[in-house]
Amino acid sequence: MRRRNVLPRLRAAVLAFAMLGGTALAAEQEVVLVPNRVIYPGETIVLSSLKEITLRPGKVRPDSVATLPDELDGRVAKRTLLPGRYVPVTALREAWLVDRGASVQVVFAAAGLTISAAAVTLEPGAAGDVVKVRNLDSGKIFTGVVLADGSIRVGAS
Repeated sequence: MRRRNVLPRLRAAVLAFAMLGGTALAAEQEVVLVPNRVIYPGETIVLSSLKEITLRPGKVRPDSVATLPDELDGRVAKRTLLPGRYVPVTALREAWLVDRGASVQVVFAAAGLTISAAAVTLEPGAAGDVVKVRNLDSGKIFTGVVLADGSIRVGAS
């Protein structure tokens, strides 16, 4: 007789626990961004080409993928990105500030001395990238760091 009285209470307790656990899991579900169409190499990613999906309960997003707006918006795809799939961080790059063959201003500054010259980039680069450039006057090839304004900073070697 005791068994019958305990079973309904046990069932009710298990059901209540499951319902509470379900809401806790629903609250922990993560919303991530994935492409909603094919994004081709060299294409800049815009938020309109992405869609939000909610991960299933208990599913955790991998560490090596970009799923947040600030990780994806304005980046350029290095390879084809398929709809509904995670975007690997290695498949993205910053947008180029200087393209190959672009005319740029090269600046050398040290101890109050500033020298600038016109040059042509021999490879593309984003801010902070080291790129090769050719001086237009002398034809010499050297390397410099791309600055945020699109100019190239060189140092003494």
